[in-house]
Amino acid sequence: MKSFQQLGLDAQLLQAITDMGFETPSEVQQKAIPILLEEETDIVALAQTGTGKTAAFGFPLIQKIDVNSRKTQGLILSPTRELCLQITNELKNYSKYFKGLNTVAIYGGASITEQANQIKKGAQIVVATPGRMQDMVNRGLVDISNIDYCVLDEADEMLNMGFFEDITAILSHTPKEKNTWLFSATMPKEVATIAKKFMRTPVEITVGTKNTGTSNVSHEYYVVGGRDRYAALKRLADANPDIFSVIFCRTKRDTQKVAEQLIEDGYNAAALHGDLSQNQRDLVMKSFRSRQIQMLVATDVAARGIDVDDITHVINYQLPDEIETYTHRSGRTGRAGKSGVSMVIVTKSEVRKIKGIERIIGQDFERKDIPDGMEICEVQLFHLANDIKETKINHEIDRYLPSINEMFEGLSKEELLKKFFSVEFTRFFNYYNNAKDLNSRAEADSFSDNSDSTRFFINVGAKDDFDWMSLKDFLKATLDLGRDEVNRVEVKDSFSFFNVDSSKTQEVLTIFEDFQLHGRHINVEVTKNSAGKDRGKKGFKGKGKGRGSEKSFSGKGRKRSESPVSGRRRSADGGERRSKKSGGRGNSIESSIKRRRSKK
Repeated sequence: MKSFQQLGLDAQLLQAITDMGFETPSEVQQKAIPILLEEETDIVALAQTGTGKTAAFGFPLIQKIDVNSRKTQGLILSPTRELCLQITNELKNYSKYFKGLNTVAIYGGASITEQANQIKKGAQIVVATPGRMQDMVNRGLVDISNIDYCVLDEADEMLNMGFFEDITAILSHTPKEKNTWLFSATMPKEVATIAKKFMRTPVEITVGTKNTGTSNVSHEYYVVGGRDRYAALKRLADANPDIFSVIFCRTKRDTQKVAEQLIEDGYNAAALHGDLSQNQRDLVMKSFRSRQIQMLVATDVAARGIDVDDITHVINYQLPDEIETYTHRSGRTGRAGKSGVSMVIVTKSEVRKIKGIERIIGQDFERKDIPDGMEICEVQLFHLANDIKETKINHEIDRYLPSINEMFEGLSKEELLKKFFSVEFTRFFNYYNNAKDLNSRAEADSFSDNSDSTRFFINVGAKDDFDWMSLKDFLKATLDLGRDEVNRVEVKDSFSFFNVDSSKTQEVLTIFEDFQLHGRHINVEVTKNSAGKDRGKKGFKGKGKGRGSEKSFSGKGRKRSESPVSGRRRSADGGERRSKKSGGRGNSIESSIKRRRSKK
């Protein structure tokens, strides 16, 4: 493993890298930076989103710029305004010790006159979206005829968005002797065409395998009826209380509809699509980055350039039309060395598409069942218990304790705990009691694993530095099981769940009977609702009410859209609006979820 010092970077860059807390270069940085520093060459770099591509071309570009010249020497084209601004900010941070180096962002939705004035003042590096750059070139507001370096970042995404003609037109105004650096996650035909037409015998570097997904992401799919897709989405969210996700839909209409349904049901959600104004998009992204929004529903085009490192889940509410697009979707999670989960909700007729995606990304999907009511109640109960355990005591409550103690005099510790947790548990129980099984079980799903398995609880989780990969490895090693014998590993904050074949139940319990990890006792128990072949017959299964909708909290058979919600909730454009259906806090399970999430 090389260090940044070994890559040949200047002292000013190394100081900026230290200030930013970077310790070791990523694989694409190790491969690209020495080549770009030592040679005047074209390069094609294939690496997944989130692998550090901006620094891979940014460091060499900054080092090669002549700060004493005010002419534009470097042009970076990126697919979206968000990514354009992000690259610009990162380059400014990298170059803060290079006096006189100016980087200017050029994008739509802002004053073209102001941007032109910034370039006239001297901008050695211009970062631009293709549409706005082409407009400025046509108006004569920017001169790129003498640039030395042109970077095409997220080239496949720009071409998927229909910028092929813009890019070719822009490149036609640049000198032939420049160096072109092309960075892309995949290598579709259009990218190869650009490389062939505008690049001279480029050096090609590949991180991983062409078009494959990152190994930090696990891939899951859930098979449901077409009318149960939204109900399935809600259950997946409820089963992951700390979810921070991007939900992908195919169309702007579906994106807005799903976001509005989630907001109506009390979730912190918002929509991101092309019909929003630039100001609305900025508000949504600001709220998402600050985690005021936990579920961002987006189209593929609008999501281009989203660069948030802590996204826990990507949920494919609908599969994309192009299989390659799935790689970009799943690349939104599992970034910066962290693990993530990509979930796909499909109908029986779409299951065959999973095999096609597996071939493209070079990774297997795991068939999973939509959680039933008992599983969700269990997860939420333990999540609440952990929240309470980790809550810092406010000693202002001390003066009220005598009266509280008197109120609960005569109750045992067990009775008090049962009453306390029943307040929240009963909400989930009543909501999910008799909820229907959403899983489609058909011959079309025959290649999935339907073996009889037992689900276990274990008292370690993310706070113990486990993610789904490391916990699965730990369990395989401890239990001496093969790769596929430990499955459905789900890591929560301070606890987790996993499945093994039911024939090994007693063996698992025996191994963990007196097991310690770093001096801590590890507790493993069989859950009350083990998931095997008969899973659909256990727990809270029933016929449910309405057409594919969850039963309302009130138990009066309302349709999902009629469930009461909290008095104030976040709108799809990141603002707030008052509910027309409730003047105050609702008593639905969705409201309960929202209130608990908003306190974090």
